[in-house]
Amino acid sequence: MTKKGKKLYEGKAKILYETDKPGLLIQTFKDDATAGDGDKKGIIQGKGARNNAISAVLFEVLASNGVKNHFVEKLNEVDMLVKGLQMFPVEATVRNIVAGGMSRSLGIREGEVLKYPVLEYHLKDDELHDPLINEYHIRALGLVEDKALEKMEDATFKTNEVLKTFLVERDIDLVDFKLEFGSSEGEILVGDEISPDTCRFWDSGTREKLDKDRFRRDLGGIEEAYTEVWKRICEVG
Repeated sequence: MTKKGKKLYEGKAKILYETDKPGLLIQTFKDDATAGDGDKKGIIQGKGARNNAISAVLFEVLASNGVKNHFVEKLNEVDMLVKGLQMFPVEATVRNIVAGGMSRSLGIREGEVLKYPVLEYHLKDDELHDPLINEYHIRALGLVEDKALEKMEDATFKTNEVLKTFLVERDIDLVDFKLEFGSSEGEILVGDEISPDTCRFWDSGTREKLDKDRFRRDLGGIEEAYTEVWKRICEVG
């Protein structure tokens, strides 16, 4: 049995702990919810358990399709065992359907299906509101080495293909999502989580939002949305 040790880091939605196993950490999912760079705060009951379960399944789906990630095993309702990563200060975002920041910044109607997936990079910096950057910024500032950036890009587009296929069979449209990456023993791995906190999920038929936008926009039915995604991903074989 893996023992939880000293707390290493606590973020908005998760806590990382040392373990008695070299190179492995315990990632604990919280019910806490934030939006607007932490200006809006609240609790989504059961979110930690739902996101832990959803992330575990989606990480396994990715691994079985050749996308390497930090997931090792689900330990209990809110804890998963993961590989410790040296995280990159850059997030990769893929957009399949216009929503959120893309709609606001470009003045495009939310819900428009894009002809091709759009890849964006954002600098991970809450004080600067995670500004949009491109690969030239990344290289010029030395944020990620060239080979690692190429692997990130390949893994991001592969993740999009795999998850879209998996989710459409569960009547979920993958609108957009963000990924975080890090290195472990020379490998570039997907880290963090893949859940309604980090993805926009819409019902394929009704286009009902089944993600954190319900919290961001005060739409109500937040717990129900997370539970619905959990049912479709974790309970459907």
